[in-house]
Amino acid sequence: MAGLVACGRTYLYIRIPAAMSKEKLIDFFRNDNHISPFTRPDIAEQFKKITIPKNQFLLTEGKISDDYLLLEKGYLRAFAHDTDGNEVTTNFYHPGRVVFEVSSFFNRTRSKENIQALTDCEGWSITYEKLNNLFHTLPEFREFGRAMLVKGFAELKTRMLAMITETAEERYEHLLKSNPEIFQHVPLKHIASYLGITDTSLSRIRKDLARK
Repeated sequence: MAGLVACGRTYLYIRIPAAMSKEKLIDFFRNDNHISPFTRPDIAEQFKKITIPKNQFLLTEGKISDDYLLLEKGYLRAFAHDTDGNEVTTNFYHPGRVVFEVSSFFNRTRSKENIQALTDCEGWSITYEKLNNLFHTLPEFREFGRAMLVKGFAELKTRMLAMITETAEERYEHLLKSNPEIFQHVPLKHIASYLGITDTSLSRIRKDLARK
């Protein structure tokens, strides 16, 4: 089986042993009640294995998102630039998450976000065209996709409300409880940006909580 390896902002094919390469992907679908055991291998065959070395990009702003990635290993960060050119972190992705820029992907518009690997990453990717084919031919996969979108939108709504209704300390504590592994793999400056605070404020919050 041919896989893909990121090189710069492009991908190079490598060989991956087919017998072992799809097992974890099929396991991912096995945990979803929408997809029957009979169609899991057929769906998995439409995905290609990719690796993204640390600091390389899955997506850069100005490009159209064409990779729907099921992340198996590693951590990625989505970010955009504000009007002053500063990076503002918009999301983190950990193993088991679906990674793509939803607006650019489905509307076929140029992305305003970047998605960059924080560590060496591995996952399973499918193009927009192939994903649409699966949606049209397999109703159960369409339900899987719908469930993923609903989950993603619910998380986005929760984050938007948290930025309005919660203090910085509360947002930090929630992130610490819900995604403690993030702090082992993500620089604190990116976490501060994601929380909407400065590096100094994050350091103060961490010190105050350590004293409690």
